[in-house]
Amino acid sequence: MFTIWSLSLYHMLHVQAHMRFAREHLDGPEEDWENVIWSDKTKIELFGKNSTRRVWRRKNAELHPKNTIPTVKHGGGNIMLWGCFSAKGPGRLIRVKERMNGAMYREHLSENLLPSARALKIKRGWVFQHDNDLKHTGRATKEWLRKKQVLEWPSQSPDLNPIENLWRELKVHFAKRQPQKSLL
Repeated sequence: MFTIWSLSLYHMLHVQAHMRFAREHLDGPEEDWENVIWSDKTKIELFGKNSTRRVWRRKNAELHPKNTIPTVKHGGGNIMLWGCFSAKGPGRLIRVKERMNGAMYREHLSENLLPSARALKIKRGWVFQHDNDLKHTGRATKEWLRKKQVLEWPSQSPDLNPIENLWRELKVHFAKRQPQKSLL
């Protein structure tokens, strides 16, 4: 069980890591960021947000379409996507159909990250950014990435990965489409 002291120490260590990261990258040339490929995955809810919603309605109008929210009873209510991009544009966007482990992640990088870097015509020595998910930091994945330059990203970073802005735009656009079950 964490004590208040250990939580504050834990928090302090993360703050120090974030400050160290900021200082290390503060004075670098802006062009360095043009060689970074940012990546992450995201979950898109197909039928609105995955939370409770309340509707104000008139008496006996509960079944009117404007007062109902589609649901999916046995899965299929969301999709998981992985994507990457750089200052030169978007890389591949793929659907992740099953829970990913380290071996699948490395295969996925071979099939999608490397072709994206080539297609974007990023110069040699590009830098790869991914978060500190366990499958990203495992020994076999670190070995696979050994010949690539990886941007060390602080754990539990409050710094916004720029790809989060793309995910937000995609989710807003997707929500406006109001997809039907047949899209699955």
